[in-house]
Amino acid sequence: MIQFACFVRRAALIALIIAAGATGGWTVAQADDTPPPGDPVNGQRVYLADGCFMCHGRAGQGGQFNYQTPVLAQIALPVDSFIAFLRAAPNDMPSFSADVLSDKDAADIHAFLSTLPGPKPAKDFPLLNQ
Repeated sequence: MIQFACFVRRAALIALIIAAGATGGWTVAQADDTPPPGDPVNGQRVYLADGCFMCHGRAGQGGQFNYQTPVLAQIALPVDSFIAFLRAAPNDMPSFSADVLSDKDAADIHAFLSTLPGPKPAKDFPLLNQ
């Protein structure tokens, strides 16, 4: 029963994220199309050192923990929203206080995730186009 409740909360969170993205609540790039602040090289180092890859994959491809973990490559959340999410993470994901993960390191992780190639579209898989 507890697993079902976690599933329902996760589904509600995913629906909220999708709805916000569909209504233009979040944008992938800033208005002037400059990349978000952050150092992707340090972001990769912190992402690996803090163990983010253990659930989200080395290339941000997502994975399977106690449930499906989200794809982080080509992250759509703005930096500020990403940092806020890290501070109060849901379910099994650990929260990272500013004492544990600085805003700069979090912004660097965001910059790293933004440089990763996102999922390929279905048209790029011949078997799916038969």
